[in-house]
Amino acid sequence: MSLPNPEPVQTTPQDSAAQDEAIVPDAEFEAALPKLSDDMNAPLEPMKGFDKPQVTQPATPGAVTSQIESFPPPAAEAPEFARPLTPLAEFKVEPVKIEGVDDEKVATIRYTTVVEGLDAVGLEDRFRDLSALEDGDGKAANATMVSARAREDERLAVRLMQSLGYYDGTAISMIDQNPRNSGNVRATITATPGKLYRLGQVNVVAGPTVPAGLVDRELNLNPGDPIQAERVQGAEANVSLRLPQQGYPFVKLGERDILLDEETQLGDYTLPVELGPRAVFGEIVSQGERPVFDVEHINILRRYKQGAIYDSRQVDDLREALVATSLFSTVAVEPVKTGQPGPDGTEVVNLLVRQNAGRPRTLAGEIGYSTGQGFRAEGSWTHRNFFPHEGALIGSAVLGTQEQGISGTFRRSNAGQRDRTFQMQAGINHSDYAAYESYTGTLAVRWSRDSTPIWQKRWTYFYGAELVGSNEDQYNYNKGARDRGTWLIAALPGFVGYDVSDNLLNPTRGFRLKANVSPETSVRGSIRPYARLMVEGTAYYPVSSSIVIAGRARVGSIPGIARNDLPPSRRYYAGGGGSVRGFGYQELGPRSPDGKPVGGRSLNEFALEARYRFGNFGIVPFVDAGQVYEGLYPTGQNMRFGAGIGGRLYTNFGPLRVDVATPIGRKPGESKIALYISIGQAF
Repeated sequence: MSLPNPEPVQTTPQDSAAQDEAIVPDAEFEAALPKLSDDMNAPLEPMKGFDKPQVTQPATPGAVTSQIESFPPPAAEAPEFARPLTPLAEFKVEPVKIEGVDDEKVATIRYTTVVEGLDAVGLEDRFRDLSALEDGDGKAANATMVSARAREDERLAVRLMQSLGYYDGTAISMIDQNPRNSGNVRATITATPGKLYRLGQVNVVAGPTVPAGLVDRELNLNPGDPIQAERVQGAEANVSLRLPQQGYPFVKLGERDILLDEETQLGDYTLPVELGPRAVFGEIVSQGERPVFDVEHINILRRYKQGAIYDSRQVDDLREALVATSLFSTVAVEPVKTGQPGPDGTEVVNLLVRQNAGRPRTLAGEIGYSTGQGFRAEGSWTHRNFFPHEGALIGSAVLGTQEQGISGTFRRSNAGQRDRTFQMQAGINHSDYAAYESYTGTLAVRWSRDSTPIWQKRWTYFYGAELVGSNEDQYNYNKGARDRGTWLIAALPGFVGYDVSDNLLNPTRGFRLKANVSPETSVRGSIRPYARLMVEGTAYYPVSSSIVIAGRARVGSIPGIARNDLPPSRRYYAGGGGSVRGFGYQELGPRSPDGKPVGGRSLNEFALEARYRFGNFGIVPFVDAGQVYEGLYPTGQNMRFGAGIGGRLYTNFGPLRVDVATPIGRKPGESKIALYISIGQAF
């Protein structure tokens, strides 16, 4: 069935004329167009009146009218669109949580990582430490993520090989299911190191040095050495370190250039070095808004001589000495050119000390507990620069179960000489121990060279004088009862220490030796001179990275006087947290008929610990031994032993110690369990 043909549309001459009249004539259209510039790169000319409505008037009545209207004005922009976008670093997208669905089990595949070729050049362990695949712990959302990690590991393998001098090294990755159709995949990284590149020519572009060849010697890169990144960087760092120690404080290393030859596998190395002037030490110059020391006192702290060849180690030493005073908020020491000629073609260099005062006052406290001694708390207030320079005023107090006291101390550090301390002290004290009760007043003066946690010294010493007045009780064997007596004691104590341990508060290797000598005289009716002597040694040996064996031995003797003529506070005692653990404080040794310790003229003590540390915690099993004797010599007879275990919490200011111990072969009246809490190792 065919569709009927459409009828043709008939037009009249009037309709055709009307359409022709509605068309804009060509001449008028061309005149309305803007003229274009002959320069194709010229900017477009503005279209005037674009936003105005234009209406074409009909040429004749009944003709079609056309109208061009402008766009309506835009609506007001919402204020949210005017706000700045959130920075990408702060932009967070919370994943949609679907109730009842475990996100970790959805769309997760497991994979294994196989590395081939890197073990031959000793890089497999390092590769696995840095690997993106290994960091993923064998889990990924999909195979595409595994592939992306593998491509990242390809680049890692190439970088690692190049760091050892294998610049032709390549790495490819392959992802396959293992086993087939299991859903688990295996990522294989296959590395091909290629040939090792070595140094060809080694060229140092620098001026002459004194001594000659100084830069080459300290660089120590030679033709034939592998081009290893760590070795090259270390050699350059050694130049930057060693030349300032030998007179060149302003040395600067330029950018290295290594030209590789793929045919010979050699690389020509070039390093430009700007030496700067060879220098000698000049003056010290101080600068700061709130200076602490003047130049005269800073000169006491320096160890070098003016006019000596510049050595950066001496500058570091001066900086450390300033820091150790704890009087600065900021302090820096740096060389400054003067332009003044020095001997042998050198230039004089001053040291600029930039200093600003810190807070000079300190409040400190310490608390501890031990069986037999009870609680003991000590607090102090210190103004470290009350009498400039470095003249400290210290007030301290002790409050404990068996001890109470107050004291005042004047201490001047670096007193006229580096590391020398002068100290005067006055104090009163009450002690109530099992062995005796005493009321004591002390005046003391001392010169010393001490170690601190910041500045640990190999050799330490002190010497001084003490004047002590003490009222004490003791057991009077003539009367068969306890009585009180007053003694006036004058002493000249001295000490020498030698320390090669690696840490003051927590040593792990090395040893320490100490010797105390104190000639004294006590006056109670008559003058009785004597001497208190003691030597001590401690040693530390690391058997592994986490276990340290520590040992201590101490021997003391008091010649020149009978035990019963000695003031009880000047006798030797043993037992307690710093002596023989497992026993109460002063619990070891001879006893009076009333069952209290009487002390002795000699003692020996020994201790052995195994310090095991894991992270910031530690466990310390230990065995202690010791005894006190009435006679002059420590015979080693009737030794008593204590054993226990301790815990350690390692902090920035030293380990917190908690020890629990018990005596071996306990006798009636002795402690069953002893507890000790303090800061620092036992020895």
